[in-house]
Amino acid sequence: MSELLQKLQWRYATKKMEPSQAVSAEKLEHILEAVRLTASSSGLQPYEVIVVTNPEIREQIKPHAWNQGQITDCSHLLVFAAWDNYTAERINMMFDLVNEERGFKNEGWENYRQMLLNTYPQRDAETNYQHAARQAYIGLGSALIAAAYEGVDSTPMEGFDPAKVDEILKLRERGLRSVILLPLGYRAAEGDWLVNLKKVRRAKNQFVSEVK
Repeated sequence: MSELLQKLQWRYATKKMEPSQAVSAEKLEHILEAVRLTASSSGLQPYEVIVVTNPEIREQIKPHAWNQGQITDCSHLLVFAAWDNYTAERINMMFDLVNEERGFKNEGWENYRQMLLNTYPQRDAETNYQHAARQAYIGLGSALIAAAYEGVDSTPMEGFDPAKVDEILKLRERGLRSVILLPLGYRAAEGDWLVNLKKVRRAKNQFVSEVK
């Protein structure tokens, strides 16, 4: 655990990345697998991760992300995109997958399926999207930790126009909406104003409280 905490102390939101340094396929796979294994509400995994390496596509995204250089200078741009709605088809897909992988049906699990089917699809699409987007943020957290563990720099970005990114990546046609961007790469040797500044967080006694 001490090693992981050291890695988290090392990580920061990298402001300038070295475009000539690429994240290895192995490290990228480890980061993506950490996201895939992440917890999600009811195990639905209501989001996807799009890995953008195409330089032309990233150039198109850049002006809609405040012209942040990490979009084009990073090795891989991860786009976390949530389901635009919960549908019976999507819910059944995940419950059927669980039954198939485990090789049996469980009455309690099937009752839970019916509860979700009687609740989620009846809600408005925006409410369901916002719920799915919060699940994507859990995956983002796993990606940040996994990247730090692998010695890979990253920068979570909410500063972008989701509608434009959706259009460029044709996400709406897939029933998805972009939530957050995560460039992966390596910090540049020069030009990053944040790299040498002290990491500042609230003291534990101001951040953690106990109810005994």
